[in-house]
Amino acid sequence: MKIYICYPEGKSKALTMSYDDGKLEDERLVAIFNKYGIKGTFNLNYGVMLTDTSKQAHPRLPLDRVKTLYEGYEIASHSLTHPTIARCPMPQIVEELVEDRKGLEEIAKKPVRGFAYPNGSYNEEIKKLYKMLGVDYARVTESAPDTVLPYDPILNLVPPEDPMEWHPTCHHDDPKLMEFAKEFVNFKKPQYLKLMYVWGHSYEFEEHHNWKVIEDFCEFVGGRDDIWYATNIEIIDYLNAAKGLRFSANYHYVENPYAMSVWLSVNDEPVELKGGTITNLDKV
Repeated sequence: MKIYICYPEGKSKALTMSYDDGKLEDERLVAIFNKYGIKGTFNLNYGVMLTDTSKQAHPRLPLDRVKTLYEGYEIASHSLTHPTIARCPMPQIVEELVEDRKGLEEIAKKPVRGFAYPNGSYNEEIKKLYKMLGVDYARVTESAPDTVLPYDPILNLVPPEDPMEWHPTCHHDDPKLMEFAKEFVNFKKPQYLKLMYVWGHSYEFEEHHNWKVIEDFCEFVGGRDDIWYATNIEIIDYLNAAKGLRFSANYHYVENPYAMSVWLSVNDEPVELKGGTITNLDKV
């Protein structure tokens, strides 16, 4: 019996996006995502959004518009005031996360469990601390590393090895963006679990006059039956549930102790393991 962990509905590819700072340009970006069925996460600074930023070159979204705009997406923390946190004293490091979460959770009306390190600043101590404070993943700014030569773009399309140091595939301004996208879309080996993760700031499209970049990308990768479109936290929750499946010694019986369904490929056929059930894989 050949068994593989899959994404929902037996898929082996997933796409997620991550955008920082909560700028007004997010409204145009969300409209593009909605048009092509793209999902993702928006990382916000509650403390900065409390202040009047209307005179900035790129104002932040008013707090009373946050919940409505990001409906169906994930709201995650990006720290309270966007400092370079690895240079801050420990009490401030704690406050930057906890107070940002408190403010955002009052808007979202649910726990905020994701984080994007401001200015890409973090260290091992912060990773461990934020995990203890309720963060389930944290995105860094460095792309997934190239590990072999010659360059192989498919190696950057991977789920996170360390969720508290989650390396994206690339920034949207990466000249290899569409190369990654084409490799991702055209990849047809279901024995591999692939994830494409793009990040950036929506105001960069305005500054660089390149909204067409994200429009073309979303049009190309969106609306495909073999790709799971998910927020960052949906990816993490699903992978954690998949890791938590309980298999019998002969791996023919499997218990899913979680509320969500987890999917397997059993002899190349998709099998749904519903939450709270034990499945005999010989009978599927």
